[in-house]
Amino acid sequence: MTISETPSRPKPTRRRGGTPPAPDGHLLQRVILPRTGDPMSVRSLYVDERTGIRLSAVPDVAGGPEPKKVSLAGSAVTARRLRATSRTSAVVPEQSEVSFAAYFNAFAAGYWRRWSRLTEVHLKLSLQGAGRVDVYRTKSDGSTIFERGVVVTGRQELDVPLDLRPFEDGGWYWFDLTTDEGELVLHAGGWYAADEPSGRAAVAVGTPTFNRPADCVATLTALGEDPLVREAITAVIVPDQGTKKVRDEPGFEQAAAALGDKLKIIDQPNLGGSGGYARIMYEALEHTDCEQILYMDDDILLEPDSVLRAVAFSRYSRSPMLVGGQMLSLQARSQLSTMGEVVDRGTFLWRNAPGTEPHHDLAAGPLRQTPWLHRRIDVDYNAWWTCLIPRVVAEDVGMPLPLFIKWDDAEYGLRARAKGYRTATVPGIGIWHMSFLEKDDTSDWQAYFHYRNRLVAAALHGPDNPTALLRDTLKRTVRHLLLLEYSAVALQQMALRDFLAGPDHLFPKLPTVLGEIREKRAQFDDGRPLDSATQVPLSELDALSAQVFPEPPAGKIGAVKGLARGVLHNLRAPDPVHQAVPQRNVPARHAQWFVLSRLDSATVATPDGRGVTFRRRDPALFRTMLKHAVSEYRHIAKAWPDLQRRYRAALPELTSREAWAREVFDREN
Repeated sequence: MTISETPSRPKPTRRRGGTPPAPDGHLLQRVILPRTGDPMSVRSLYVDERTGIRLSAVPDVAGGPEPKKVSLAGSAVTARRLRATSRTSAVVPEQSEVSFAAYFNAFAAGYWRRWSRLTEVHLKLSLQGAGRVDVYRTKSDGSTIFERGVVVTGRQELDVPLDLRPFEDGGWYWFDLTTDEGELVLHAGGWYAADEPSGRAAVAVGTPTFNRPADCVATLTALGEDPLVREAITAVIVPDQGTKKVRDEPGFEQAAAALGDKLKIIDQPNLGGSGGYARIMYEALEHTDCEQILYMDDDILLEPDSVLRAVAFSRYSRSPMLVGGQMLSLQARSQLSTMGEVVDRGTFLWRNAPGTEPHHDLAAGPLRQTPWLHRRIDVDYNAWWTCLIPRVVAEDVGMPLPLFIKWDDAEYGLRARAKGYRTATVPGIGIWHMSFLEKDDTSDWQAYFHYRNRLVAAALHGPDNPTALLRDTLKRTVRHLLLLEYSAVALQQMALRDFLAGPDHLFPKLPTVLGEIREKRAQFDDGRPLDSATQVPLSELDALSAQVFPEPPAGKIGAVKGLARGVLHNLRAPDPVHQAVPQRNVPARHAQWFVLSRLDSATVATPDGRGVTFRRRDPALFRTMLKHAVSEYRHIAKAWPDLQRRYRAALPELTSREAWAREVFDREN
């Protein structure tokens, strides 16, 4: 293990125009503009330019009634767009209207009302030119209420106090800018609090990385390029667990120079996400005076203002709490992939919060047109693609569990909640992350961690009766078998065995389990991906038959009958011909149990489309694995009370800094 720190250097000169000239007040959220070259879909996260309306008459007094509007759909003025002159300033052309009812610029008042001690927020805008500002709010059902309007002439520093009390169940604030004759310049803007925040803005940002040096350098660059963000950061900690080192990546030296002696790179073996995040927390608590610890994944695109917003939300919270950022899709950047997540305490599975829609496209369904976005969503935890943990919480709750990957973030949120620390996933605090649409990590090498760590978390925080949990897991076993995913079932069996071995095995397994998983998975056809289906003989199906697939069973009775037929087929001997030649080639979207359970073999494309697996049905393996799974689930059900007792008794040791240092970090030297 080696630690390197970049040499110190003078702080760069602060750029002009970064924040509104507002001596009174404390910044909660800046108005930020799209980057140069952002496509229209991404611009929609910052501004809504498709209003198709303009003022028919501008009142000559500030604060008058909501102005009448006329449709300009299809006219030339609707093509006029806001012109961003920097990340925080812009020009609204004449005869135009632009709304800031967008993801990064509307103010999620319902969340501030619920979790902060504020009762009022101030909209501050530095404007020049001729035009109008109109402020709106919404109720939790998405209905819009005009708040007030102000006419702008010449140079004006606008300060609009706004009440947070009407937002108990949700709702947003935003503002629109409208011009008639002449341009309107937005020099800067933001949402402010008059009350003093608690503590200091002193955040230790940490991102563990494994062979993603380009992504990591991009994140470091984003953290260092904005003066306000850089000023709030007390340390940037990067546990580098890969063979492709971040410090060797082009652009690293420039990124490191901007961060100066705040940047610390730590070389350590691959200990997974939990080992990387544990190292960040350990270093932050042991070697910095930070007041907040901000976790971020390495495979993200960062909106730097999310750092400032998370810190501000934390400093104004009624009591210490975890502040989570939402996940936007890196592949389709206007999509909000995850609004918030909860844990079903019966089956003990994470899921999207009720009433939310995953992968919602904010370009197609903007804030003003999507009622469910206005209801406040409560969560059990926030994934660690972006999650702020106050220092006082980390010192009380402890370190992450040594789980390698999966469930470490959910378990931490549940553990914090048990100690009275809640989590808020806050709109407007967001990063772009690789969407889960292109992978199914429940059936690849990560299946082991899904199953073992879910059981560990359930033993710590789950039900006293594990029937629903084990019934769901058995269903997943049968599904894997019908999909001919024998490697996933083998990893599941490893997971059950290691869970039953008890908590004493978690630390010793951390640096070695990945090698064991790879060795086990390679023993099965579905664990040995090929580059292309052309590497095995092509199916002999004609072109029409090869592109027609069975429909899903209709209703519960149809599903039961289809399941019975699939199980019976898997108990019969396969056609020997299909052991060498795949019966058919199956695209990833058709890799369903009611398709594959009827086949003797198939090539199946991986979810990301980069390869295929040649899966062959094995009746003997089907019987053996199913019998073993049923036996193990019965064993776990019988031993559940004792397993809960053992894991809960071991929790203080597993999450202590001393144990992590002794069992993991000190052994790297």
